[in-house]
Amino acid sequence: MAGRSGLHAAGTALGVLAAAGAAAFAWGSLVERRLFTLRRVTVPVLPAGAESIRVLHLSDLHMAPWQHDKQEWVRSLADLKPDLIVDTGDNLGHADGLTGIERAFERFEGIPGVFAHGSNDYFGPQRKNPLKYFVGPSTKKASTAPRLDNAALTAYFRSLGWLDLNNAAGTVDVRGTHLEFFGVNDPHIHFDRVEAIPGALDELRENDPYGEDSLWPQDAPRPARPTVTLGVTHSPYRRVLDAFVTYGASMIFAGHTHGGQVCVPGFGALVTNCDIPRSQVKGLSIWRHAFRSAFLNVSAGLGTSTYAPVRFACRPEATLVTLTASA
Repeated sequence: MAGRSGLHAAGTALGVLAAAGAAAFAWGSLVERRLFTLRRVTVPVLPAGAESIRVLHLSDLHMAPWQHDKQEWVRSLADLKPDLIVDTGDNLGHADGLTGIERAFERFEGIPGVFAHGSNDYFGPQRKNPLKYFVGPSTKKASTAPRLDNAALTAYFRSLGWLDLNNAAGTVDVRGTHLEFFGVNDPHIHFDRVEAIPGALDELRENDPYGEDSLWPQDAPRPARPTVTLGVTHSPYRRVLDAFVTYGASMIFAGHTHGGQVCVPGFGALVTNCDIPRSQVKGLSIWRHAFRSAFLNVSAGLGTSTYAPVRFACRPEATLVTLTASA
């Protein structure tokens, strides 16, 4: 009798676990992945006296053309009246994903922006065993992954007037502050060229009529101008974050991690899909390297692969980052 009772209890427990697992999967796949959320943070990185700047950080939309709810929610973010858009890649999730991106971003025309690509802006989604994420970052096999129209995506972003920061640097003047940006193409697929940043910055500053290295007329006073340096990458790999801090970034924007995508309440992310610590897999934190530091905002992103359409304890998000003057 005791043996039968034990077997019955074990069977009951397994049944409860199976039901809980099914309920969690149903919630994550049918409900939570559509609970788009706006996270708001304030970051004191601007020079003293500078006006605040509202930055809308978007990442990892993994857009498919039929995802109208996501497109409409992103469109609604224009009502926030951001001063600047920062897009950290993985915008495409389907061969025709650009049509959805164009619908979503249509209302951002005229707002300055910058962008860096992720692997899914080049290669389409593939079926894979999710357990492989526990043995290390995923890999993208270019020979088997469907190619996406990255050139068309890049051309569209440039048509919006956005700066292409894929292994490049550029500047944007917003509310009286000179924002100096540098960025890399996706480190996850080794498209980044971190070593190119110093040269890009040198060229940028030499051609800046307000810069210290410029040939400003000796008999004319150089106007004071508040300046801040920002870094942009899709994947927040340590080597890239360390380099960004070394090259003077006050703040770094990144995506890629999906915040872990499937998290355990009270514990957090199980995987990061790169080598960043789990504690910094999403949200605002400080990245320290060689006695220097920068603010780091890692977006949990707004989408998922079409082959893994589930989120649990990790809502899809965009971030409104308000840059303010430091004390």
